Amino acid sequence: MALDIDFVRKQFPAFSEASLHGQAFFENAGGSYTCQPVIDRLTRFYTQRKVQPYAPYEASRLAGAEMDEARSRMAAILGVESDELNFGPSTSQNTYVLAQAFRKWMRPGEAIVVTNQDHEANTGPWRRLAEDGIEIREWRIDPETGHLTPEDLENLLDEKVRLVCFPHSSNVVGEINPVTEITAIAHAAGAFVCVDGVSYAPHGFPNVGELGPDIYLFSSYKTYGPHQGIMVIRRALGQMLPNQGHYFNGDVLYKRFTPAGPDHAQIAASAGMADYVELLAQHHGCTETDPAARAGFVHDLMRAHEVDLLQPLLDAVKDRNSVRLLGPAVAETRAPTVALALTRPAEPVAAELAKFGVMAGGGDFYAVRALQGMGVDPQKGVLRVSFTHYTARSEIDQLLQALDRVL
Repeated sequence: MALDIDFVRKQFPAFSEASLHGQAFFENAGGSYTCQPVIDRLTRFYTQRKVQPYAPYEASRLAGAEMDEARSRMAAILGVESDELNFGPSTSQNTYVLAQAFRKWMRPGEAIVVTNQDHEANTGPWRRLAEDGIEIREWRIDPETGHLTPEDLENLLDEKVRLVCFPHSSNVVGEINPVTEITAIAHAAGAFVCVDGVSYAPHGFPNVGELGPDIYLFSSYKTYGPHQGIMVIRRALGQMLPNQGHYFNGDVLYKRFTPAGPDHAQIAASAGMADYVELLAQHHGCTETDPAARAGFVHDLMRAHEVDLLQPLLDAVKDRNSVRLLGPAVAETRAPTVALALTRPAEPVAAELAKFGVMAGGGDFYAVRALQGMGVDPQKGVLRVSFTHYTARSEIDQLLQALDRVL
């Protein structure tokens, strides 16, 4: 079944906004448009529920109920238990808090494996633990392709390694890493696994329970929702790590890694992402009843649409003499996040694209280590064009015509 792109775009007010008419949005890896169900829930919370939640009066009871609904429904979509899902202000902040927990739990001489394929959010906080005697081992990408080879990881693992951190998909390389395979390798060596899903989750919510990592992080403002970081920590690990929240909240798993007061309204609005998944599942005739299975159905619809649109873009840029495509040239193996290293600084090229109604970005995108690992000058940066399932074929055509003019 093909994704009904007209139905999809009707769920996003941005596509009927006059000020955005004629503008093709290709910086989705930096943040997506917000779907109407999220906007509706956020508006309702701010107008009807903006009180301290979980008190006995009605507005407060409803506020708490909406926050609980967001947690339980998003956890069900991700295939985990409700208390294994944490909300925080951003993925960078969630990772930092998590790293502080590991800082207290680990001993000097023990090790963490990180990659140089990551966005800085999933490598910088871990690397700082070297200040306390934790050994940091780097799993390095192939300098030509940006690929992470699982066999190279095996050579880094021994009894000292407590954690392996890697991205589901890099925000500049784009290749989809085999999470289940890598997780199995790490677990066999006795290590826990932390996966940065920020660049993958916008292309379909994953079943974290089936994939198997102990930690999975992504940003809801890139998955059509409010500005929140969502972090899954499986119970076995979450109860083992030291509490980072108020001491009297230490017995509640989802509060252990939330040291500050959460954003009540944005947590409640996150249920709108589940509403949106349900809208797509119903509209496309999904017969599954399990929330994770219904989300999987929607995931596959999204990915098929993206792959169909992505391959012409890859074909158009992969053989240009003045352009180096980072990552795979085969759409099925990557997310539709396409970084191009040019012979000149990328940011002015992005500005040129804007003249043709193409909204894209140029820079290092906090992936300095990945660019350096592939021999790309971070000062020049890369031109990045990224899209998601709500992108229309006409917008791909608009992008290709604009690229012909500026490259």
